[in-house]
Amino acid sequence: MKRLTFAFALSFIAAALLAQTNPFFNPSTLPFQAPPFDRIKDSDYQPALEEGMKQGLAEIEAIANNPDPPTFDNTIVAMEKSGQLLTRVAKVFFNLTQSNTNETLEKVEADESPKLTAFQDSIYLNPRLFARVKAIYDQRTSLDLDPASQYLVDRYYRNFVRAGALLSDADKEKLKALNKEESTLTTQYRQKVLADTDASAVVVDNKADLAGMSDADIAAAAQRAKDRNLPEGRYVITLQNTTQQPPLAYLKNRSLREKIFRASSQRGNHDGPNDTRAIVERLAQLRAEKAQLLGFPTYAAYSLDDQMAKTPENAIKLMSDMVPATVAKANQQAKQMQTLAGFRLEPWDWQYYAEQLRKKEYALNEGEAKQYFELDRVLQDGVFYAANQLYGLTFKERHDIPVYNPDVRVFEVFDADGKSLALFYADYFSRPNKSGGAWMDTFVDQSKLLDQKPVVFNVANFTKPAAGQPALLSFTDVTTMFHEFGHALHGMFSNVTWPTLTGTSVPRDFVEFPSQFNEHWALDPKVFAHYAKHYKTGAPMPKALVDKIKNSRKFNQGYDLGEYLAAALLDMGWHTLPPGAPLQDVTTFEPATLEKYHIAMPLIPPRYHTTYFSHIWGGGYSAGYYAYLWSELIDDDAFYWFKEHGGLTRANGQRFRDMVLSRGGSEDAAAMYRAFRGRDPIVDPLLIERGLKPQDTKAPAMPNQPAVTPPKKP
Repeated sequence: MKRLTFAFALSFIAAALLAQTNPFFNPSTLPFQAPPFDRIKDSDYQPALEEGMKQGLAEIEAIANNPDPPTFDNTIVAMEKSGQLLTRVAKVFFNLTQSNTNETLEKVEADESPKLTAFQDSIYLNPRLFARVKAIYDQRTSLDLDPASQYLVDRYYRNFVRAGALLSDADKEKLKALNKEESTLTTQYRQKVLADTDASAVVVDNKADLAGMSDADIAAAAQRAKDRNLPEGRYVITLQNTTQQPPLAYLKNRSLREKIFRASSQRGNHDGPNDTRAIVERLAQLRAEKAQLLGFPTYAAYSLDDQMAKTPENAIKLMSDMVPATVAKANQQAKQMQTLAGFRLEPWDWQYYAEQLRKKEYALNEGEAKQYFELDRVLQDGVFYAANQLYGLTFKERHDIPVYNPDVRVFEVFDADGKSLALFYADYFSRPNKSGGAWMDTFVDQSKLLDQKPVVFNVANFTKPAAGQPALLSFTDVTTMFHEFGHALHGMFSNVTWPTLTGTSVPRDFVEFPSQFNEHWALDPKVFAHYAKHYKTGAPMPKALVDKIKNSRKFNQGYDLGEYLAAALLDMGWHTLPPGAPLQDVTTFEPATLEKYHIAMPLIPPRYHTTYFSHIWGGGYSAGYYAYLWSELIDDDAFYWFKEHGGLTRANGQRFRDMVLSRGGSEDAAAMYRAFRGRDPIVDPLLIERGLKPQDTKAPAMPNQPAVTPPKKP
């Protein structure tokens, strides 16, 4: 007995000492509870994750074993308050494993991801806890709950059922094993893709081979070679996560274009330590097994059951209906470029000759346009300015808030009444230890229950200029900044009580709506004129160049939409495999799937090949890449409401904020949109914006046209 008491005392003392030294063990004292990156060490994450799971499990057990009858407060609200230590560390840790990782963090992720999955299973597969949730769900209509709280109860019950709460004990054990394996494989996949993307960077020995690239891009390539300790006179072209690579639009050297393209498209699809083929083949199979356990015919059916699209058939139809016009548009442009080139085109030629055709048809030179898109001006005078005009926001850079990398900037966000609203972190430049692409997330979620204001971040992979050079962006990069800030606004404007329903906690095919909607303001005349100024002289972009950019917006849509549809339908192909199907061979399954959906085009590969399609194998978009198109349907329709009501005004922005951006996931997404728009979305604005349908100014007002109705949830 004395030994046990002594051991307990030692454990208590050790825990107390750890709480004093580990910055995650107590809420941050910084403004908005921002992470104290100046105090956080790599060695802090694992003990904080472990202790967070330990505390969280104890809290859940206390709720499940409460002898009092289940009530909304002692069950649902109690769960909303639980797990705060784990949330605090996980939000920081998983951002850094994506944006600023290292070997230590990768090892911690590999060790802890299966444990975190088991932790989630211990909650959702706890029969006593589910019995309490079900008891409240069964009597929800008789409880005196406001609509958001009733929706929260519905959400809890649905989440438990989807996680397997209704399964037999034997099937719960099977599900736990599948979840553990999936967690392990997705972590391995992400790490292999990151490693192979870095390893596949192309080294150039001769500056002459870089003909066509701007001086700034060449200087940046030389700096990257220097950073890798390569000899003087070497240049490094790093890869982004997509199949096609930006330098292919400018490089005159065809053999170098081919080398870059092949390096990009073969990532993960080769022997060696970074081969991802076996991982994705097994992931597809085990997800089908998981869907079968949960009562669904395919993983896609399971995944979409609680989304706006509702079924994979609805999502596939939206995409398939656009395939014929997309292929026709792509073939038409291919013939034009074939004539221009004078030889048989290959995939690594498309971007280069598309740029030549753009110059010919629109006299638009991207290199010239980039002179007017300096990053800080785009951010301050474009992205922030649009937010000010629509929502009354103002921004002040904070240099006293610690960051996780010197490239990261922090801004305090103030509301129209001058009150502090949020913190915003901007991490825009690529680096070898950062995953490709661009994304938004939070370090702290807004919640009235927890008295928390949002701490939001945007991450991108823009080329970092050499020292003393300006950071000049393509218009695609500019659009990316507006896009990700649309997500940020969704997080900042959240005004809900419950953590589960905060910010971007909405269906996956709705979450891209606010971000894609925000892209429209990049070309709004008032906003564009405010930020599109020459980086040296400050002179506004000449009207002729502005017109060229606007007129060329619909250029290359056959390619852009084609590569997207190919990837999204490929995602559906993998995730509509039936349970019991044998392991598929990536090299044969992918082309067969593209043929099946009539989107196989030799010159237009999928935006992501299977072996580096991180969205669906490691990024939460499994059977969900279609969501960008579904959200585009909604965002274009919403933008046309703005066009019909005066465009960029504070009144319009406030209405959108009040009815959409502030609501988080506190109500059904389709109903939320219907309340804002006055009807369901229609497809015409999307087709017009994509250049697949002319805008008939004499046509009846759009609200009178047939609507595309998202299926209503039961």
